[in-house]
This record gives sequence, C-alpha cells and structure tokens, in this order.
Amino acid sequence: MSAVLGQVSRDGWLLFSTRFIRLFAYGALSVVLVFYLVDIGLSETQTGLLLTLTLGGDVAVSVVLTTRADRFGRRRTLVIGALLMIAAAIAFASVHLFWLLVIAGTIGVISPSGSEVGPFLSIEQAALSHVVTDETRTEVFAWYTLAGSIATALGALAAGAGTRVLQQAGMGTTNSYRAVVASYAALGLVLAILFRALSPATEAVSVGERKAAADRLGGITGLHESRRVVARLSALFALDAFGGGFVMQTFAAYWFYLRFGVEPATLGTIFFAANILAGISALTASRLASRIGLVETMVVTHLPSNVLLLLIPLMPTLPLAVAVLLVRFSISQMDVPTRQSYVMAVVPPDERSAAAGVTGVARTIGAAISPMFVGVLFAHPRLINLPFFIAGTLKIAYDLALYRSFVTARRDVS
Repeated sequence: MSAVLGQVSRDGWLLFSTRFIRLFAYGALSVVLVFYLVDIGLSETQTGLLLTLTLGGDVAVSVVLTTRADRFGRRRTLVIGALLMIAAAIAFASVHLFWLLVIAGTIGVISPSGSEVGPFLSIEQAALSHVVTDETRTEVFAWYTLAGSIATALGALAAGAGTRVLQQAGMGTTNSYRAVVASYAALGLVLAILFRALSPATEAVSVGERKAAADRLGGITGLHESRRVVARLSALFALDAFGGGFVMQTFAAYWFYLRFGVEPATLGTIFFAANILAGISALTASRLASRIGLVETMVVTHLPSNVLLLLIPLMPTLPLAVAVLLVRFSISQMDVPTRQSYVMAVVPPDERSAAAGVTGVARTIGAAISPMFVGVLFAHPRLINLPFFIAGTLKIAYDLALYRSFVTARRDVS
C-alpha cells in the first residue's frame, strides 16, 4: 500500500468508496445493457440512438449540476446524481417503450460504457485535490483510477456470473438481465447514503472557490485564467472520447457476441481480466510521469494501445482477439490519472472544479455521439468490425495532436 494513501482523510476514503461502488454498477450494466435492450424488442439501430441520447442527457445533467455544485453544495449535488441513477434504472427495468426509455435515459444517469458519466467525477476530483499535495496528486489519482478499474472489473464479472446463475435457476434471459438493471438502482441508493455521510470539509469554503461558484452561475464555465488551455484540452478530450465511444465496453461486449458468439457470462470474465489489467497499469503512471512528464506519459502509453485496438477485429480466432484486447487494456488506462492530474496542474486551484467539469462534459459529449453510428453499423453484419478501425484511427489522431499541442507546456508536471 502506497504511503501517500496514509495522507488521505476520512472524506477521501469515502470518495474512494463511492467511486468503487459507482464503477461496480457501471461495469455490471455495461456487460448486459445492449443484450437487455435488444431482448425487450429494440433494434440495434434504436439501441444505438437510445445510448446516444442517454449520454447526451448525462451531458446536460453534468452541466446543470457541476456548475452549481460549489454553491448548492457538493454533498447535495452528489446525492442528486445518485437519485438520478436510481430513477433511470427503475425506468429501464420497468418499461419497454422506446420513447419512455429515451426520456428515462435522458433525464437520469445511465452508464452504457462502464466508465464515468454524470456529475460525480469532476466533483470528486476537486475534493480529492484539496486533501493531497501537488507532489502526491498524480499517485493518489492513480490509486483512484485503480479503485475504479477493479470495481468495473468486478461488476462485469458479477453481471456475467450472476446472469448465468439466474438462468440456470430457471429465470428467463431477459429477466436475468433485468435483475442487473435493478441492482444498478440498489447501488445508487447506497451511493446516496454514502454521499450524505461526507463532512462539511468537502464543500467549497475558500473565497476563490465561492467566487468561482458564483461565476459559474452567472456564466457557462466558471473559467477565467485557464479558459483557453481548458478549451484546447476539452476539444482534444472530446475527440478521444468520440473515438472511444465506438468501442465502449457495452458495444465491445456485444461485438464479441456477434463475431464469436460469446455469451454474457464469458464476457464478464473477459472484461474482469481486462479491467484488472487496466487498473494495475494506472499505478505505474505516476512513476513514469515523474521521469518523462505527464503529457509524454499520456502519449507514450496511449498510442500503442490504440494500434492494438486496430488489430482486435483482424484476429481470426476468439483466443487471439481476447489476447490482443487484454494486452491493450494493460496499457490503455495509464493516461487516465496523468490526464486528470495534468488538468488539475495547469489551472488555478479555484478553477479546478470548473476545469474538471468542463473537460468531463467535453468527453461525455464526444462519447455521446458515437453510439448512434455504432448501432447502424451493428445492424449490418459486414460492418461490425468498422467501429474498431474508426476508434483506433481517431484516438491515434488525438495522441498526435495532444503531443504537438502540449508537450512544450512545462507548467506542471508532478
């Protein structure tokens, strides 16, 4: 266990716990969500459109809540996010009509990707940045990323194994998937309880933070000094997320089913291993960043992982495709804590919450657009490999643009 974790307060551990529970729920849902939606009668095209609108709704929720979190109260805002998770899951488990699902997905918080959506991450990042030093921030974010990766892995494993057990016990396929959706609602309730347990120390109390909160209510972003650099980073992060949206975990899982006939139980095991490898890789990010820099670490690790992404659909057998997937995951998440730390490093402390919110929203917007196209591609058997090629190409373009734009910016790098 790293010594820096000893510096994390009770509130910090609570935030680690909420991250774990939330990503467990996201990981579980991502394995079965497309299967469930197709089973209740949606076409692949409708499913893709629904997920696009769902992520678009998450963007709106994030903008509304994160721009008001410091003034309204971070704890209250996080509780509201958890309640929106519960509401969306109950609706998805209860209704079959496409337009009702669109409303529920747009207003609520649903993660089809197995990764962060909604207002949670930016608020938690801002709070964590208060309880650690600049020197230890990247390593703490690495452990924070690891906690999420392990949770996503365990959620995927639990969903795969759980649906198999329920089906063997006589439950229908659709109802076994619905049970996972219902568990998403239950975990949202646990999150609401834990968020209420946070202390007032997590709230914005400094003059600068309160000024930034007031500015965000009057403006859009709450950014001043860092507006230009955050805008450039947001554009690049949106490009990366747009590419990633073509291969988000729920679509990757469904691709393995379409290409090789892999069932959700086996998919849960595959993505359990993948996310464990991703989490472990994040721990090495801080050490590498201390030697070569944050931006260099992002690019050096992310670029080869995207080359591997291009290779997955070219593999002729399931074992080879899984092997390439696992190798990719073993390096693909090293850019996450370094990216988060870099954003915190290049903006003033009183703009960190806003910067995290803006860049997070940009990523969600990018990821929200892709599913609509993936649904159309998956509806045509000859095109099911195309999402991987599109994703790999776009994400490589992001890596090169990031390096060219920011490698010479030296304000920061610990």
